[in-house]
Amino acid sequence: MVQAESESELTRGDAAPEFQLDGTDGATYSLDSFRENDALLVVFTCNHCPYAKAKFGALNAIAADYDNCAVVGINPNDADEYPEDSYERMCELVDEGTVAYDAYLRDDDASVARAYGAVCTPDPFLFARDETAETGWQLVYHGRLDDALNPDDDPSGEPGFEARQAIDAVLAGNPVPLEDNPSRGCSIKWPGE
Repeated sequence: MVQAESESELTRGDAAPEFQLDGTDGATYSLDSFRENDALLVVFTCNHCPYAKAKFGALNAIAADYDNCAVVGINPNDADEYPEDSYERMCELVDEGTVAYDAYLRDDDASVARAYGAVCTPDPFLFARDETAETGWQLVYHGRLDDALNPDDDPSGEPGFEARQAIDAVLAGNPVPLEDNPSRGCSIKWPGE
């Protein structure tokens, strides 16, 4: 297990890179699929990494608690080298309720993860709906979900509390007051490397 900390090419104010990815429900999703929301939390994650698994509950709760923020998991890991990260296993996790995001998408060639500059799982990016941004979404926060940085750590507040503070600010029409503290997790398992 190689540990990494997130450090993106994207900075606050940048437009979200576009994507067309298949979800576990068989539908194809793009940024436009979430245009009815005011906030969009894109999290590069996977099925097998202990850091990612430790955040399933926090992400499921955020998805359940916020009607106007879509939570989208994107799995870019090499499924040939890491069969646990296969599309089929993603579907199983959704079917059994382990993963309950608004959408769980497969980035087969990891091109979307590269476009976002994601480096680890989980690696969260929060966007605000902005019609003036090139893709309709503007980055407002790229940072950890909470301060529990290791799989067995407990956060100092509610699981996902930092992401929740950022989402609350977006939905209130305010700037996100948090620093972009990096997330920590397993390094992305790049296909073909």
